[in-house]
Amino acid sequence: MAINMKFYGFDYLVNEHQRIFWLYIFSSMLITAIYIYIFDTKKREIFSKNIWLHKSAKLDYMYFFLSSIVKAILLSPLIIGTGAVASWTLVQMQNYIGYVEFIHLNRNVIILLYTLLVFLVSDFTRYLLHRLMHNVKFLWKFHKVHHSAEVLNPLTFYRVHFVENILFSIRYALSIGLLSGIFLYFFGARVGIIDILGVNIFVFIFSLIGSNLRHSHVQIRFGKKIEKWIISPYMHQYHHSIDGLNKNFGGSLAIWDRVFKTLHNEKSKSLKFGIKDESRYRTILSLFIQPFKELQNG
Repeated sequence: MAINMKFYGFDYLVNEHQRIFWLYIFSSMLITAIYIYIFDTKKREIFSKNIWLHKSAKLDYMYFFLSSIVKAILLSPLIIGTGAVASWTLVQMQNYIGYVEFIHLNRNVIILLYTLLVFLVSDFTRYLLHRLMHNVKFLWKFHKVHHSAEVLNPLTFYRVHFVENILFSIRYALSIGLLSGIFLYFFGARVGIIDILGVNIFVFIFSLIGSNLRHSHVQIRFGKKIEKWIISPYMHQYHHSIDGLNKNFGGSLAIWDRVFKTLHNEKSKSLKFGIKDESRYRTILSLFIQPFKELQNG
């Protein structure tokens, strides 16, 4: 019987839109090798079986495959598409504003502007929703699944409750669909995107410079000046610590954290990952149902 590789999550390694695309993993390994060469004393800690074979890490591995099945079977039909939102936005603007003559800009300028705005709008709305997931009691019950990880590895990125998956998918579809519809209204078919392997060039670059290391114990920093603009792996690791839950909500850019006073780029003595009630999230079943149990209990 043929195995549907996509169904079991293996296609993530060859899908350039996924965080663990093989090229992003390779670049993270290369960065780690350079880091180890400079800070040799960290080698033993990074490759410790206490991290990679920790019960929490094993839970990440199992949850990754099971959640990919849930998303494939249950969630895909529920996810609204960016194209549908863009078409709806375009029609509404035509109906209520009327048809207008396209703005005459150089097509390269239009494409560059659209590419940049897609990246900025997506990153900003991601910051906003991520912050809401922490600050709204109802949403935090689902986001705790992600923060219950006691050690970090690249698959921790996928330790996300399916309710949160739905919310972030809707967030992207609405924000980028709305933006796309506006661009189509004013510029028509000249709208395009600068990409590498079909991925927004800015997303591709940020994925190459250590995105997978954010969920790891490789504590790479970019320096305070750069970290005012870009989220380093260490900054997101701090966010996963018990002390840093309300800091560094940004995805790629640190600008939003700086503007809204949630930025933390100071070095801490140690990082303890997880949440205070993490013991409730140590089985596959609990990762799926614990948020609903907490909702019932108020």
